[in-house]
Amino acid sequence: MELGIMGLLDHFHPPLSIRRHWHAFHNAWATYIASDLNRQLPEGYFAEPNVQFGIEIDVAAFEEISLLTSRVSKNIVQLPTSSQQEWIPSPPTQTAPFSPTTEAVEVSIFNSEAGPTLMAAIELVSPGNKDRPANRNTFIAKCQTYLQQGIGLVIVDVVTGRNANLHEELLRQLAVRMMPLNTQLYAAAYRVVQRQGQPNLDIWQEALAVASPLPVMPLWLRGELCLPVDLNATYLRTCREQRIEVDTAKIVE
Repeated sequence: MELGIMGLLDHFHPPLSIRRHWHAFHNAWATYIASDLNRQLPEGYFAEPNVQFGIEIDVAAFEEISLLTSRVSKNIVQLPTSSQQEWIPSPPTQTAPFSPTTEAVEVSIFNSEAGPTLMAAIELVSPGNKDRPANRNTFIAKCQTYLQQGIGLVIVDVVTGRNANLHEELLRQLAVRMMPLNTQLYAAAYRVVQRQGQPNLDIWQEALAVASPLPVMPLWLRGELCLPVDLNATYLRTCREQRIEVDTAKIVE
């Protein structure tokens, strides 16, 4: 017997909040998302979770720097035929003009055996990210930096204990007008892409709700590689591994 399909749970209010620690769940969820991405990524790429409570919870996808020159031609990632995904993302909810950073004044120190190059990131919003204006601004600045560098981004917010919508705050910071979701729980994906010589920002947004299944979101790596992030499958796996049961869950024999 196994648990049937269940929807999103409320990890931030009783009864679940007093039975399980939300940060342990988010930690495990980030790990299983990374594991799922590693099953899909071609050779030379890897995903790993980075969990720092009070700052961020994210999953990052990297490309090995030693393989960069052999994998990239004309800024397009060339993938082996066997690694191509049959899954095709839906059209973006909206495409908006976008101005990535074109000038910078900085001093960078690199080791000759430099580490991996960041290609994409998934941010699982924590209560601390939404807690106060300074924390929200820090989160927004980080996401804006990713996009200005052309890094694909997915934001997932299942925090029911705070009312801020970081996705909409990010769009305001980017001066992008979009129909609001009218919800505090959401998943959003972003892709910076050149069309006819002009940079654009493709945006996918999905409203989330407690007791409803989570969507599949597109994660765009720099280049043309897009991976499906099956939030529901990884979420259910996390529930199973964390031994979280729901009284109302349907039992399938």
